[in-house]
Amino acid sequence: MAVGNIYLIAAISVVGGGLFGFDISSMSAIIGTNQYKCYFNQGPTPASSDDCTGPEASVQGGITAAMPGGSFLGALASGFLSDILGRRKAIMLGPIIWCVGSILICAAQNIGMLVVGRFINGFCVGICSAQVPVYISELAPPSKRGRFVGAQQWAITWGILIMFYISYATSGIDGTAAFRIPWGLQMIPAIGLFIGMIFLPESPRWLARKGRWEECRAVLTLVHGKGNPDSPFVHRELQEIKEMCEFEKNNSDVTYLELFKPHMINRTHIGLFTQIWSQLTGMNVMMYYITYVFTMAGLKSNNLLLSSSIQYVINVCMTVPALLYVDRWGRRPTLLVGAALMMTFLFANGGILASYGHYAGPNGVDNTPEASWEVSGAPSKALIASSYLFVASYAPTWGPVSWIYPPELYPLRVRGKAVALATSGNWAFNFALGYFVPPAFVNIKWQTYILFGVFCVSMFVHVFFMFPETAGKTLEEVSDLFTDPQGPKYIGTPAWKTRISTKRVALLERGEVDPEKNGGYHEESSPERLSETEKAGRE
Repeated sequence: MAVGNIYLIAAISVVGGGLFGFDISSMSAIIGTNQYKCYFNQGPTPASSDDCTGPEASVQGGITAAMPGGSFLGALASGFLSDILGRRKAIMLGPIIWCVGSILICAAQNIGMLVVGRFINGFCVGICSAQVPVYISELAPPSKRGRFVGAQQWAITWGILIMFYISYATSGIDGTAAFRIPWGLQMIPAIGLFIGMIFLPESPRWLARKGRWEECRAVLTLVHGKGNPDSPFVHRELQEIKEMCEFEKNNSDVTYLELFKPHMINRTHIGLFTQIWSQLTGMNVMMYYITYVFTMAGLKSNNLLLSSSIQYVINVCMTVPALLYVDRWGRRPTLLVGAALMMTFLFANGGILASYGHYAGPNGVDNTPEASWEVSGAPSKALIASSYLFVASYAPTWGPVSWIYPPELYPLRVRGKAVALATSGNWAFNFALGYFVPPAFVNIKWQTYILFGVFCVSMFVHVFFMFPETAGKTLEEVSDLFTDPQGPKYIGTPAWKTRISTKRVALLERGEVDPEKNGGYHEESSPERLSETEKAGRE
């Protein structure tokens, strides 16, 4: 029998996000160890293990970037897979692919084999990262949708933390077992995800789109009606889904080109840039390459790894407030505050390094060329503190909201492919930054921080003018925002005029407000239903 508790559904499915976290720290915790540097060394033959320099900066960038490169393709493919197989089965495919990639990584004999394994792992992460938010958003009640979808980011932070400490525990082992053990253990959560997904229901909206109405009603009754088929909220949800599906019959064959038509391009650009900006915050610098940053601050060996791990603890803890309150705070304020705080700490880091640091020479600090700038004393402590505060700013803001927001923006017929496209933007920039950051530390040094700070300024402006509030609205009501006839054509309601309506939708879920008198958009006369049906006929 399928599980109907939405908390358990979310807890199992977000393990797919945890796989991404495992991958991040399986690289960040290991690239600074002598075992890894010596086994994949491309520098001069070392006199001792302490002299190994590891892969060249550009090669290390390529190793790191292999995973997001695979994720880019996996995210794009996931749109087709989830539309054909269903959200649940598409997610179940991911762990199978992950185990294949992990076997190759664990057994890697050279850099090429390591890159191929990470690319395959990335394909899995691309599928899961794109479709888990879609799956949860189509099952979760509107008043708590942000909490449940945002749990994916929390799972990512837990994956990072757990794998980092596993890698730290094995770092004292001599030989290649120091990195092969953690790379092999990362198969365990994937197996658990596959088994857990067997007992979860399919998305009711996907079932409805396939004409499987009895199954759709059964899932809504199970998840939203607590087993009561006469629940007012179940009837309301079913009616909204029917109205949307009725309109979609006119253009049910969706391609990615649909997302670039005039009536959809605004939503497409918002979803895509939500994911792109989340990468351009500079969080990758802190996640993948934090050991380089703290090496510049003078930390070594155990102190380096333990200090790096503190940011992962901060990441886990500071994501919790967002899960509890993001549906009350709203999406817009959370993104704006996050951009402003991250901008502040990035500029602070750049200023500290520029004012108090100095060039460490071509071999960098402790034979790490990427640690090209050195700072000591009180400024080094300020650098570490600013890095921690940056993570504390990202964790409750752009971290979870970048996963919550895109699935809310699109109508049912394009949601799978639209979120896949948005997520592919995340992985394309993740790939670029993973490859770019090591050479950037070598060549432009502290200016790397200034670059990411400027990106944060840009995203603040972009969010303020273009990103509407979606908290407290059903997925169908969010679609109506973009086709409001009172707003600019193809834009809808101006972003800065949109408001949170969580209290109203919470009353609707409990059946305490008559849907016919709820004061919001009413779906039977929605501009989305009327104007887009006409457009579908013309196009």
